[in-house]
Amino acid sequence: MFNPLIHKKPYGATVVGKENYIEFPLDSDFRVKRVRFILRKDDRSYAYEMSKTQDGVFFLNFKISEYGIWYYRFEADTDGGILYFGQGEDGVAVCGEWLPEWQLTVSKIDYKTPEWAKAGIIYHIFADRFCKVGDNPFDKDGTLHKDWYENPVVANQGEEYRADDFFGGNIKGIISKLDYLKSLGVTIIYLSPVFESFSNHRYDTADYFKIDPLFGSEQEFKELIKQAKDRGMYIMLDGVFNHTGSDSIYFNKKGRYPTLGAYQSKESPYYDWYYFYDFPDSYHCWWGSTVVPTVNKSSESYRKMIFGKGGVFDKWTSLGVKGWRLDVVDELPIDFVNQIRSCVKKIDSDCLIIGEVWEDASTKVAYSQWRPYFMGEQLDGVMNYPFKEAILEFAMRGNVKKLKGSLSKIMQNYPKQSLDVLLNMLDSHDTVRVLNTLAEYPIDGTTKKERLEIKIRGEFLDRAKLRLKVALSLLYFLPGNPCVYYGDEAGLTGYEDPMNRKTYPWGFEDKEILDFYTKLGHIRSMLKEEMLGETYFDGDEEIVHIVRVNGKKRADIFVNNTPNSITRQFDFDAINMLDDRTCHGKITVEPYGFAVLKKE
Repeated sequence: MFNPLIHKKPYGATVVGKENYIEFPLDSDFRVKRVRFILRKDDRSYAYEMSKTQDGVFFLNFKISEYGIWYYRFEADTDGGILYFGQGEDGVAVCGEWLPEWQLTVSKIDYKTPEWAKAGIIYHIFADRFCKVGDNPFDKDGTLHKDWYENPVVANQGEEYRADDFFGGNIKGIISKLDYLKSLGVTIIYLSPVFESFSNHRYDTADYFKIDPLFGSEQEFKELIKQAKDRGMYIMLDGVFNHTGSDSIYFNKKGRYPTLGAYQSKESPYYDWYYFYDFPDSYHCWWGSTVVPTVNKSSESYRKMIFGKGGVFDKWTSLGVKGWRLDVVDELPIDFVNQIRSCVKKIDSDCLIIGEVWEDASTKVAYSQWRPYFMGEQLDGVMNYPFKEAILEFAMRGNVKKLKGSLSKIMQNYPKQSLDVLLNMLDSHDTVRVLNTLAEYPIDGTTKKERLEIKIRGEFLDRAKLRLKVALSLLYFLPGNPCVYYGDEAGLTGYEDPMNRKTYPWGFEDKEILDFYTKLGHIRSMLKEEMLGETYFDGDEEIVHIVRVNGKKRADIFVNNTPNSITRQFDFDAINMLDDRTCHGKITVEPYGFAVLKKE
C-alpha cells in the first residue's frame, strides 16, 4: 500500500514549482479501474486522475504553485463503487471512510541548511552546572554553593523560585572536558545562555554584549570556540530575544547600572523597548514573571542593536559562534524571525538556526498566526519534541504501529534539509530527566522538596535503564541529530526545573549508561553517509526496523522492545556494527536489544 516516505518524491516536503512524483500501488484484489489524487488547501479541492503503468501501479506527476500547507488523499473507482483511501495509524494507506489525509508542506523557497551540522551529535550544556575549573568572581544577589555535589535550591511550597543559587560552572571547565565530549562523538556544543545575567539559568539577559563574569571572559570564550573547532566541534548559543532581565542595562529596575534604564525614566533610550501599563511598576512580562519584561520587537533601536553592524548577531557570529537556538521563537514576530535569518546568513551563510518549538513546527500556530518556519525564510530546524514524545511512549508501552505513525508524520511534513538538522532529544532543561520519566516512580502527592530527594534505585532504575537503551537505539539513528542533555550519559536524574539542572556528577558516573552512549556515538560516526540519506520503516509490526538509504549506502536498524529474541532475514550481506561481524542474510535481536547493520 501507499507509503509517503517511499512512494512520493521529493522526500518529505516539496517546493513551489517543483516537479512532484507520486505513485499509488494497489493489490489486484481491489480491481480498481481509475484512481484520483485529491489535493486540498483550506476549502479548495482539486482532483487529478492518475496514469497507470503496465505493472498496474497508478502514478502522477504534478506541481504546486502556492506555498503553504496542503493535504491529499486518494479515491478509486471499482465495479462495486468508490473506495476511499486515507492515512492509517502508521502513516501507510488504508481503505475506509473519513480517514485522516496526508499533509504536503510546500515551501516558498528551496533553501539549504548547513552541511557541517548534519549526521552529528549535539551536547546540551546548562552553563552553570557542567564543569568548574578555578574560581571566577561572584557578585550575584544570591549564594554560591561550596560543594559541587550539593542539590540545587528549590522553593518551598507556595514561594517564588528565585534561581539565585549558583555552582559556578565555567568556560575553563568546558574546555577541560572537550576531549571527553569528543569521545561521545559530539559535533555541536549547545550552551544555555552565557551573557551577563543575574539568575543561574541566564534567560534574564542583562547585557547581550558581555559574557557573564561567573562563566568566564570573552577571551576564554574565544579560546573555547578555537579549542572546540580544533576537535571538530562547533558552538551553538541560546538566543533570548523575546525578553530581557529587569535587572539589566536596558531596564535597570534595581539601578545596578549607570545607564538610564526604561524602568527609571520615560526619557530612557530603552523606554520604547518595553510595554508599560502603569509606569513604572506595571509592565508586560513573559508568563507574568516580573524579572523578565517582554521586549517590543518592533522598536527600531532594539532591532538595530540585535541586527545592526556591530550588533548582537554580528559580534558573536563573527567571533565564531556557528549556531543559534532561538528561545521561545513562537513569541517572536514573523518579520523578526525573517530578519534573524537574513542577518545571520549574511554574516555566515553556514550558520545554523534552530527554533524552540514544542509541536509539529510545520503547522504551528501562535497568536492566531500560522508560523512559516519551513518556507525558506526562517529556521533551518527545530527542537524535535514530537520525536521525544513518540520515542518515550514506545520505550514504555511498545506500540510499534503508533511509533511509526508519529515519527512518519514529522518526516512527511518537514523538508528533507530541515529533517537533517533537527535537534532530537529525550529531555531538556525544561523537562523531567529521561531516567525519571522512564522509571515511572510514583510521585503523586509529593512536594518539590520531597521530589528533590528521591533516588531512582532498585527495580525502578533497572526498568529505566532497559527502556533508556531502547529509546537511545531509536534516537541515534533517526533523521536529525541526537541531542544529549549534559549528565544524562552519566545517569543524572531529576524531576522538573530546577531538579533537572543538577551538576554533572564527575567521578560518580553510571559506567553502564556512559558506555552505552559512547558505543552509540561511535557507531553513528561510522555511518555518516547513511545518516544523510532517506529514512523509511519496514512493515514489521513486532520489531522496529528502520532503513537509512543514501544511494548505494544502506544501514538497517532493528529495535526489539519485547521480552523475546527475534530473528529477521534479509537478502544481502552486512556488517553487524555491534561486533564487526558479517551477517549473511539473518540477524537475531535479543530481548530489549538492538542491532545496526551496514550493507557491504
